[in-house]
Amino acid sequence: MSGLLALPWEDVLVPHVLRLLPLRQLLSLRRVSRAFRELVRLYLANMRRFDSAQVPQRGTGLGARGPWPRGGGPASGRPRSGRRGGDSGPSNAALLGRLLAARAARPRLVLIAPAIPRAAFLTLLQDNKVLQQLALQSCSDWLTDGELLPVIRQNHHLQHIQLKGCAQLSCQALMAISLSCPNLRQLSLAHCEWVDSLSLRSLADHCKALEAVDLTACRQLKDEAICYLVQKCSRLKSLSLAVNANVGDVAVEETAKCCPELEHLDLTGCLRVKNDSIRVLAEYCPKLRSLKVKHCHNVAESSLSVLRSRGVELDVEPLPQTALVLLQDMAGFAPFINLQI
Repeated sequence: MSGLLALPWEDVLVPHVLRLLPLRQLLSLRRVSRAFRELVRLYLANMRRFDSAQVPQRGTGLGARGPWPRGGGPASGRPRSGRRGGDSGPSNAALLGRLLAARAARPRLVLIAPAIPRAAFLTLLQDNKVLQQLALQSCSDWLTDGELLPVIRQNHHLQHIQLKGCAQLSCQALMAISLSCPNLRQLSLAHCEWVDSLSLRSLADHCKALEAVDLTACRQLKDEAICYLVQKCSRLKSLSLAVNANVGDVAVEETAKCCPELEHLDLTGCLRVKNDSIRVLAEYCPKLRSLKVKHCHNVAESSLSVLRSRGVELDVEPLPQTALVLLQDMAGFAPFINLQI
């Protein structure tokens, strides 16, 4: 063990060894000894990506009774090597070797995403100021502004934020993101009904490098707010406006005209979207790769056919050719009916 802990922490163990382990194994490793606890704390303080789905709820010593350090920032020096009195079981080197071997033998980690405890979340990220990716969808049951805002305000390098289903947040969270994360590239606010037009405008004003935004079921948003977003964030490649009955042709047409790099658009359940905006989308977005219009009952095959001929992936199937011919023979109005199946 003395040889392992004698290796440079910042130059070897943190970037080349601990990064190979998922959070669940790191949090088990930190229970082996005080030295490993300090090493793991140093790693957490310099972690670039945090995904709450990797942290188990039980069995890691993260609860109120767990042996988590009460101190502040990352370790300033290396703890002395050697086994401490009272340590038992296999050596630290042997344990780490088994962890790395298990990691190497398993080509892909299957993550189980229970809700992590609130206290564990606060402890994990309290010293980190270098996060680039933050995924908190599995914290949706309890996450509020009180837990999220301190993390956002001390991490100015965030590029990807996932807040899907975090319904207990408020528009203050989005305001904090817009003011603290100027380099933001991807943001998911799916099923966050607290998102309003004012906070979205703040996001558009300060995060103009956005490339992917998920606003699924953000039902407070109307065409005007979406138009403002796409006008300011013209680099968008992926946008979801699904499950919002307030979104109509105005927002879709403005998105098409302002975002020529658009590749993915989700309009599922946008009942006010019609054929005209789909035609504008086909004209102004040559890089479009996928479009979702299921349950858009005013969108028909007459507008989708152009995109379909270009190989754009659509989530609705065209009417079978035999049925189309029959309709043309009987009534002659096939191009004007909704052909979604």
